[in-house]
Amino acid sequence: MIYCGSMAMELSDANLQTLTEYLKKTLDPDPAIRRPAEKFLESVEGNQNYPLLLLTLLEKSQDNVIKVCASVTFKNYIKRNWRIVEDEPNKICEADRVAIKANIVHLMLSSPEQIQKQLSDAISIIGREDFPQKWPDLLTEMVNRFQSGDFHVINGVLRTAHSLFKRYRHEFKSNELWTEIKLVLDAFALPLTNLFKATIELCSTHANDASALRILFSSLILISKLFYSLNFQDLPEFFEDNMETWMNNFHTLLTLDNKLLQTDDEEEAGLLELLKSQICDNAALYAQKYDEEFQLYLPRFVTAIWNLLVTTGQEVKYDLLVSNAIQFLASVCERPHYKNLFEDQNTLTSICEKVIVPNMEFRAADEEAFEDNSEEYIRRDLEGSDIDTRRRAACDLVRGLCKFFEGPVTGIFSGYVNSMLQEYAKNPSVNWKHKDAAIYLVTSLASKAQTQKHGITQANELVNLTEFFVNHILPDLKSANVNEFPVLKADGIKYIMIFRNQVPKEHLLVSIPLLINHLQAESIVVHTYAAHALERLFTMRGPNNATLFTAAEIAPFVEILLTNLFKALTLPGSSENEYIMKAIMRSFSLLQEAIIPYIPTLISQLTQKLLAVSKNPSKPHFNHYMFEAICLSIRITCKANPAAVVNFEEALFLVFTEILQNDVQEFIPYVFQVMSLLLETHKNDIPSSYMALFPHLLQPVLWERTGNIPALVRLLQAFLERGSNTIASAAADKIPGLLGVFQKLIASKANDHQGFYLLNSIIEHMPPESVDQYRKQIFILLFQRLQNSKTTKFIKSFLVFINLYCIKYGALALQEIFDGIQPKMFGMVLEKIIIPEIQKVSGNVEKKICAVGITKLLTECPPMMDTEYTKLWTPLLQSLIGLFELPEDDTIPDEEHFIDIEDTPGYQTAFSQLAFAGKKEHDPVGQMVNNPKIHLAQSLHKLSTACPGRVPSMVSTSLNAEALQYLQGYLQAASVTLL
Repeated sequence: MIYCGSMAMELSDANLQTLTEYLKKTLDPDPAIRRPAEKFLESVEGNQNYPLLLLTLLEKSQDNVIKVCASVTFKNYIKRNWRIVEDEPNKICEADRVAIKANIVHLMLSSPEQIQKQLSDAISIIGREDFPQKWPDLLTEMVNRFQSGDFHVINGVLRTAHSLFKRYRHEFKSNELWTEIKLVLDAFALPLTNLFKATIELCSTHANDASALRILFSSLILISKLFYSLNFQDLPEFFEDNMETWMNNFHTLLTLDNKLLQTDDEEEAGLLELLKSQICDNAALYAQKYDEEFQLYLPRFVTAIWNLLVTTGQEVKYDLLVSNAIQFLASVCERPHYKNLFEDQNTLTSICEKVIVPNMEFRAADEEAFEDNSEEYIRRDLEGSDIDTRRRAACDLVRGLCKFFEGPVTGIFSGYVNSMLQEYAKNPSVNWKHKDAAIYLVTSLASKAQTQKHGITQANELVNLTEFFVNHILPDLKSANVNEFPVLKADGIKYIMIFRNQVPKEHLLVSIPLLINHLQAESIVVHTYAAHALERLFTMRGPNNATLFTAAEIAPFVEILLTNLFKALTLPGSSENEYIMKAIMRSFSLLQEAIIPYIPTLISQLTQKLLAVSKNPSKPHFNHYMFEAICLSIRITCKANPAAVVNFEEALFLVFTEILQNDVQEFIPYVFQVMSLLLETHKNDIPSSYMALFPHLLQPVLWERTGNIPALVRLLQAFLERGSNTIASAAADKIPGLLGVFQKLIASKANDHQGFYLLNSIIEHMPPESVDQYRKQIFILLFQRLQNSKTTKFIKSFLVFINLYCIKYGALALQEIFDGIQPKMFGMVLEKIIIPEIQKVSGNVEKKICAVGITKLLTECPPMMDTEYTKLWTPLLQSLIGLFELPEDDTIPDEEHFIDIEDTPGYQTAFSQLAFAGKKEHDPVGQMVNNPKIHLAQSLHKLSTACPGRVPSMVSTSLNAEALQYLQGYLQAASVTLL
């Protein structure tokens, strides 16, 4: 639908001036100035011409800061609003879209580099949605600029092409993707190859001109990245035919060294290193995926890359290059084709000695990161984002070599490990790095397969892990000083974490108090690892899927565990440490009622923390685990003593009110979930503190953020379950608002099921007279939606709703409301929806509701027995027996597969479900019917006593044989017969 937010803003100087002032304020460090400015920009971004005003500023403003700020604001605006989401208004009007696409490429190419980067990103976001169908001339416009000879322009095009095509590296294969790549190759492959050759020629022409070389090498890096993206999915015919050109030039560039391109900086990789790294990646891609076609070139690349590795220094700037080069060797050595290149014992020894061991050393740069940039260090080391570290690559190479040469490689390294440990023993305080390398070597040798969830799942038989643990790991962790040799402490803790499935339980139990002790270490890495290790140990599963450690085994340490965990949050650098908070959550979960005595202190510490971080929430994982811990405290305490819920409300409501008043978007869905949990704990009526909040929950602005919807629906359900009478008597004027929410949700394919959750709660809990006047309107809305877009998800929810309605108000009421909307409507619903679609209903409670509802239609609805509806009686019975006996029909039409996926564009707080705030599954039929099959038999028996002879004849003449047999079984089980 072509719809534009609201009025247009003129492209006038006055508006440009206003916009400039607000952009300036968004850079102000003072939130009192910054926030209102951000809110203002948010409020006008729906207006026509807003994006064009931003583009005008970034082109014409005299102030460079404003130019850059406008370009970032523009990119984020595109990110949030460009994608058109079904069921939601189009946030950028068509005229603006056309104008943006017509001007942005030219603007990007004529802007300085800082702005060029932002616009290039914006183009790739637009391209992601619009290219190729809605932006067919993008490629031609870009390729034509290759002719300009101006490398500032050419690099702009290459950068944009790179951000546009790099998604080919991780997209799933599909015809649509192939078509797009083919289109790109037809337009782009030849010009790119010609540009590649021309640029290499220019490099030799300008071999002595440093500034020209820098620009040319930036181009070569981008060209090499594009080569990787375009060759990733499959080997294109064009590149196969031109392999010689590309590979010979890549090989030459790998071996090239130009003094003018060498940098003095030890940290930052220079252009030469970046180019060679990318070429190693390209060669690895061909060696792995296209080994037959690449066979001719491979030995040359192995030699060149080997020489590179042996001659490159230990400086940080070479890290990416060295790790990519090692990854190339790793990918080659585990292919059966190339086994012969590595077979010789001397080759293996020389790889171990010259490549692996030197790259496992803990360097001064690593030590610096460990101490001063611990967050980054932890992310690389624990979460495996260390993909481009030398150590990780060396580890992968060890694993690759072990595939065919496990024995010899383990032999070579055992010698190294022993000599490193001997060196350490001679003088620990000087030689601790030798032990660090030894632990790292053992780890990389022993671990064949690893998962985040379980640690090592397959180990090398040749390494005795428990012995190494007892002799070399435990002594470090037992030493009295938790702050001595922090790197070795971190290694030891990480060893426990990685090999937790190989080290026997009794050894792990010994290490638990040691880990708790290390929560007090000053080093951020050490206390973070200690928290993470405890969290991983507490999730381990033993026999019969119970946790490996029981609450009783951890009980002796409860007090010190909880004290040290909360103390660790006060250590410098760890006030929002997600690993510590996750360990707090996991400890609560494992210990259960053992934490009750400590809850008053714990909840006050959690509340203070919540108040502090709500001022500026910046760590999503930390925040999530914090709310989980709050939910666990409530659950565990109120399970033992439901009256304690009042204490939690006293502790939490002040902070919650502040969060809601300050509109802390990230926290609002969490607050609603915790409130639902608290409210569901009340047994009788709703406390007045909640009723005061009720009208606010219906405000449309809250429902506009998709992340709030599931949590708000659940909270309203809790209100309806606990306080329907209060709502009916004291807030009856709010019922239309409640139904307004239902109406909004039902209109959206993504959220219609949430609308049904709400509607089902209204039907189940509200006193019938309070919704009488709205019932017909509810059904009319549902039918309109059925006519406009009938999806499988909607049908399933609709079936559950009408059967629930039937159980609550009676079968006759259901028939009357349908026929009251339109004569004979009831028959149409039976014939077109209930009978053919009932097989699609999934979920035990949902199936039970449908079974009981249909049983009522069959046995408690007089029109079914003596009007034109009678012909539908047997087909309906047949479909009910099908619901009991046939497998669920889970087919979904092709065009519906993507409806459920909640990917709202741009940064919107998505809904994060709190596991420990989970809602118990609620069965509205409950005790009324235990076994729906027996219930059907009894109801049919009762019907047959009211009209003898009719039921058996209807059953025997038109029910198919198999269904009849099942029915006989139900009747026997219920010990009744049909009269």
